[in-house]
Amino acid sequence: MVLVDPSSASKQTTYSSSDSDEYSSVVDKTVSVTLNHHQPPLISTYNDRIRPLLNCIDKLRHLKVMQEGIQLPTIVVVGDQSSGKSSVLESLARISLPRAQGICTRVPLIMRLQDHSDPHPQLHLEYHDKIVATDESRIEEDIMAATDEIAGNGKGISHTPLTLIVKKQGVPDLTMVDLPGITRVPVHGQPEDIYEQISAIINEYITPEESIILNVLSASVDFSTCESIRMSQRVDVSGQRTLAVVTKADRNPDGLLEKVTANDVNIGLGYICVRNRVGNESYEEARVKEAKLFESHPLLRLVDKSMVGIPVLADKLVEIQSTIISKCLPDIVKKINDKLTGYVSELNKLPRKMSSVAEAMTVFMRIMSSVKESLKKILIRGEFEEYEHVKSMHCTARLSEMLNQYSAKLQLTDESQQNVDFLMEEIQVLEETKAIGLPNFLPRTAFLTVLNKKVNGISPMPVEFVEKLWNYIEEVLITVLIRHSENYPPLQSSMKRAAQSLIGKIKDVSISRVMEMVEMEKITDYTCNPEYTVMWNKLMAHEEAFMEVVTDHSKPSKIEIEWLKVDVKHLREHGVNVVKQAFDMKMRMIAYWKIVLRRMVDCMALHMLFSIQNLVNRDMESEIVNELMTPHGGGIERMLEESPVVAGKREKLNRSVKLLRESKDSVAKMLDQISIYGD
Repeated sequence: MVLVDPSSASKQTTYSSSDSDEYSSVVDKTVSVTLNHHQPPLISTYNDRIRPLLNCIDKLRHLKVMQEGIQLPTIVVVGDQSSGKSSVLESLARISLPRAQGICTRVPLIMRLQDHSDPHPQLHLEYHDKIVATDESRIEEDIMAATDEIAGNGKGISHTPLTLIVKKQGVPDLTMVDLPGITRVPVHGQPEDIYEQISAIINEYITPEESIILNVLSASVDFSTCESIRMSQRVDVSGQRTLAVVTKADRNPDGLLEKVTANDVNIGLGYICVRNRVGNESYEEARVKEAKLFESHPLLRLVDKSMVGIPVLADKLVEIQSTIISKCLPDIVKKINDKLTGYVSELNKLPRKMSSVAEAMTVFMRIMSSVKESLKKILIRGEFEEYEHVKSMHCTARLSEMLNQYSAKLQLTDESQQNVDFLMEEIQVLEETKAIGLPNFLPRTAFLTVLNKKVNGISPMPVEFVEKLWNYIEEVLITVLIRHSENYPPLQSSMKRAAQSLIGKIKDVSISRVMEMVEMEKITDYTCNPEYTVMWNKLMAHEEAFMEVVTDHSKPSKIEIEWLKVDVKHLREHGVNVVKQAFDMKMRMIAYWKIVLRRMVDCMALHMLFSIQNLVNRDMESEIVNELMTPHGGGIERMLEESPVVAGKREKLNRSVKLLRESKDSVAKMLDQISIYGD
């Protein structure tokens, strides 16, 4: 809360630019006097716990733990171009940063500041896995050279960070990430999509909930129009992660108090107003002038002292930083442990790299044993816990469905033809098979002729079923083989080839078998099934009523014979004897055809189950071994070749495990160090 003397506030509007000029001259005159007094460091008191916390997070960042998806607490510095961002960072670090026309910060600059008891500063840069020592006199040049090496000599930008370590007496213990200034219009050879590139980098850093956004704003602009404010508001709607630094307060004092107290842009962590260092001022001179500015300026002295000055900003940042690290650390520790456990488990699941044919043969036999057991479960025993949510792999159920569909299709074909021109086919066949012999005797040739025609009508169906059946079995077999040999791609190709070859052979045998079955049904009419006689007698019981309707033209021509509804009008033109003989043959055929269709289904089921048993128990393993032993199969030795995918995965997991173990050790050491100071 800003405390303002009402009398002072009422005089606020009476100050003029001449008053400000007069104020400036007074400040300039007093600087020489105040410089002789001892100036306290930016952080006058410092909790010993903060340094270990910060060292731990810096170590984790150096280890690149963020590449494993573990976010670290970070102070991210953003601002529109020319907002005074570099001046703020220079004041905190008390070193000079590159300045030039256009974008100077072309890569994320991680600034690690550390208060140092030695009066001689120590500075160095870290990038591309190397450390480059530097000093205050050439730091700007070295940063620009490192930036060119990372992002190229042009005006482009890069996501690869550059780390600057500053160990200097009196600087705050802080780690901040300085990002490129936001610009919408490309100039001086910058890429056309420079705004999009910069926005992508900024969003990458400010989006995580662990990030604190240090938004640098110029006092001369309307805060609500600043692009950096818009970006931070998109990821931090409540503003609870955003702290605003207002620069150039000395140049634009008018209305500044209203801006920072009204807080129209919802800055949750508050505002700090600062004066930028001007020209060749030393950092000590700049701090003295800043203090005098906010003490004596007629407008700026009304701003609460908790909201002004670089020292206040440093204190605020250290406080925020220690709070966010303490808050996030337990979650970071948990994430490191969880990911480490997961990666170690994943690494252990990878196939052990084999060095001998004996090892490869052992692994191969284990794979074949697993494949065989899986196939027995899903194809024979009907157990599908391995593929609980993959219905296509619930094989016994799918095979039963296929067989039922085949049976229904056979039945449907028969029923659709029974009532069309009832008995006409039989009468025509009887006429064409007449021979010299006893009258009213049913010729066997006539019955076989009708039977052959009916069998020919359904003959494509068994073949279609067999092809559909083995295509499905092939998919199942390859799925199981690939699953159990997923870590051995060289073996997978041989197994897949063997499976396709084996199924092709079995399919040919099955097609031959069912075609034989069809041909056998054509050559004779035989069954020992008593249902044939029962059904024929049941149907023949309707003969007298049927013939009466045929011969008595006064009666309706339609009649029901069991499930058959027929019209006999067309039969009244034919002789009674031939109609009677045709009726007998038709009833025999209906009774016998049910036996034939059932036999076609039953034999198919038996053949199917028998073939699957042989496939699982005998044929599959033999075929795969033969395939591996052929010249083009490559032999068991191919299993000794680790696939590039597995090798790459193993290398990546080993890197991640090493990184996470180092991270875990770093956190443990830090926690031990903190425990020395008590709770």
